[in-house]
Amino acid sequence: MAQIMANGIPIEVEDHGDKGNPVILLIMGFSVQLTFWPEDFVQSLVDAGYRVVRFDNRDIGLSHKFDGVKAPNPLWHLLVKRFLPSRRMAPYSLEDMAADAVGVLDALEIEKAHAIGVSMGGMISQILAADYPERVQSVIPVMTSTNNPRLPRADPQVQKALFAMAGKRPEGEDEAVAMSMRFFEIIGSKDAGRDLQEVEDIVRTAYRRSHYPAGPKRQMAAIIDTWDLRGWTRRIQAPALVIHGAADPLIPPACGEDVAANIKDAKLEIVEGMGHDLPPSLLDSITAKVLAHIGQNKGP
Repeated sequence: MAQIMANGIPIEVEDHGDKGNPVILLIMGFSVQLTFWPEDFVQSLVDAGYRVVRFDNRDIGLSHKFDGVKAPNPLWHLLVKRFLPSRRMAPYSLEDMAADAVGVLDALEIEKAHAIGVSMGGMISQILAADYPERVQSVIPVMTSTNNPRLPRADPQVQKALFAMAGKRPEGEDEAVAMSMRFFEIIGSKDAGRDLQEVEDIVRTAYRRSHYPAGPKRQMAAIIDTWDLRGWTRRIQAPALVIHGAADPLIPPACGEDVAANIKDAKLEIVEGMGHDLPPSLLDSITAKVLAHIGQNKGP
């Protein structure tokens, strides 16, 4: 790991593989640290001959924290955006977070990368590919959305769990880990071939690495403030593969379908049995789809 200056702020980065290999940039999702990328997935990409770079988004993990900067109440923020979509209320936007990703490439002297983003990271990857086409070899948005206001929302059970988590601040590590595990069990793939104790260990390690509940509030404000992404998505020229779980209760499959529908010539893979995670039972299949897409779009 190393901390670099990217887009004017410190960003924590992990760099894997041979520096001379083609680069895959991994962009993680809302409130989640770089350590949540499955190690087997990262290693498979490295073993296939790629340099893999992953990083903590701003306001999470070991990257820069915007201490003391308040985010608007999300319910009020959503209401305002529905009537005044151009109004900006958040401390920063997903555009700023896409600029962070470009800053990571700049700091590591990487000219171009294949960008893979999950969930919020998939939203960032759409902006990255649209605004910085010269830096993106191909793009793979995973379990994400265009945030088209007409798309279906999360499953009611998931919405209830989200509001419950937002309204309660855990007292100590054990309660925080328990809350995260309950939410994971709701949104994750069923029959995922995953050892829940292993997941708990990852969550607990992340808590000890950096517990910063103020950060996700500002990240959520960035998502709401950036609003409908189709203005970016429709400008993407890079070869695109959209991957989405058929059983995703947090971001329904129709959202992934909308991403693919708004990118010219995009390929869409709906993965049966996949929820809002990268489960071990499906990881080999997902990795194979990723490598096949990247392999077909290596460029000169």
